[in-house]
Amino acid sequence: MLPYFAPDKSTYSEVGVRITLIEPAAPGFHVYSFVKQLRLGLPLLGALLKGRGHDVRIYAESLSDVDWDDVLSSDLVGVSTTTSTAIRAYRYAQKTRDAGIPTVMGGPHVTFLADEAMDFCDYVIRQEGEQTLLELVDHLQGRGAVEDILGLSFRAKSGEVVHNPDRPLLTSLTDLPWPDMDLVVNSHKVYPTPILASRGCPFGCEFCSVILMFGRRVRTIEPVEVVRQIKRTRPRKLFFYDDNFFISKRRGKELLREMIREGAQTEFFAQIRVDSVCKDGQVDQELLDLLWEAGCRIVYLGLESINPATLKEYHKESSVDDMAGGLEALANRGIKTHGMFVFGADSDTVESLLKTADFAVDHGLNSIQFLALTPLPGTPQTAQFEAEGRIFTKNWSLYDGHHVVFWPKRMTPYELQEVLLQAHKRFYRARRIVDVHPKAPMYHKHQLQGYLISRAWEHVRENRDFLRELKDFSESQAPPVALSSTPFKSGLETVSR
Repeated sequence: MLPYFAPDKSTYSEVGVRITLIEPAAPGFHVYSFVKQLRLGLPLLGALLKGRGHDVRIYAESLSDVDWDDVLSSDLVGVSTTTSTAIRAYRYAQKTRDAGIPTVMGGPHVTFLADEAMDFCDYVIRQEGEQTLLELVDHLQGRGAVEDILGLSFRAKSGEVVHNPDRPLLTSLTDLPWPDMDLVVNSHKVYPTPILASRGCPFGCEFCSVILMFGRRVRTIEPVEVVRQIKRTRPRKLFFYDDNFFISKRRGKELLREMIREGAQTEFFAQIRVDSVCKDGQVDQELLDLLWEAGCRIVYLGLESINPATLKEYHKESSVDDMAGGLEALANRGIKTHGMFVFGADSDTVESLLKTADFAVDHGLNSIQFLALTPLPGTPQTAQFEAEGRIFTKNWSLYDGHHVVFWPKRMTPYELQEVLLQAHKRFYRARRIVDVHPKAPMYHKHQLQGYLISRAWEHVRENRDFLRELKDFSESQAPPVALSSTPFKSGLETVSR
């Protein structure tokens, strides 16, 4: 154990310790390769630790390389990981653990695969980590028993991995500090400025792990406090990280009114559901006007599919008519749209996926991302796929939405991979980069990035190798028994338009 920590736990040290937190980058060329952002979990944890008198440094590989001389001089290292960054995160955790530095991991991937993670680190924090991490630091300084820390996994002296009971989710976000971006190396590169004003989601998309991490009960920060933070930071542009800005339309509108009333309007982007704008043919014009007046210029829409059967399968609770009406209303108000779709549901066919790409073009979306359904650990859909033997690789680096890692029901894995590529090319035709839609001018930065992804991804050597291997696999392997009664009918002859 390094200095400042009391191995015998007989005394408690009030001296602050040096803590380094790391967010690894996802490998390869992907939709986030152009994004200078980080998740806000580590800056929030850093603010809490700093408030306890600790010396905190945060490395996000999307912003800077990790200074290993700095990391290896730490008293405690924390590594946060999603599924696609897990392999790199495990390598980093093992490096610091092998150097004798207590090492803790957290994030959605290790929350659901804590036993796997414990092969590479000393501790795993499951689900929300604020109180758990503070109690772990107290324990390492000599106060409190590790067995009493809820939400923590650790290895007992016998070598057995112990999973303490889950920690109840926070009932309120009110007592948490705002994330401290000053603790992040090269934080000046982050653009636009991120802010998170809520946690949790009341919806139940089969492929999503948000509710498993943060619960169905939505916890929010009061609009007046959000606006105070905006006025304090005075961002040039703002990005609301909330999974759904309008989880409560009443509260969302209240926040927009507060921004306008307090003169805190700033150009901002937000994630919303399209049926917040239009539901059953009714457009919420008041919501659109408030969005525009408060500064909203781009919305990110989880549209998922235009196949009604797929929307039902995903428990999306919105319709294609809602999408069409919402997109038209947003375009008429001048708000740009980025559509996010998930390909690979059991009800999807090659034809339905190509129609989805056509819908995105015909309804004036400014930019899109078509991603493969990815069986993330912990989700109900993943449990089903596991039971049916449909997941054929656990190479976590491929779990980024760009690589097909499971057997679809109505096509081969290679066919799904090919239709993903073709759908991107169909949307990002070269002439659309310079065209201006009369009701929704192109958001050129997103357009250029999407065009590069659609043309360059398959030319990266690792991806070329993957495509070749996936094609051989799809042609040489029989589908799982669970799918054997469903004949595969290629629809790729319809890809070229």
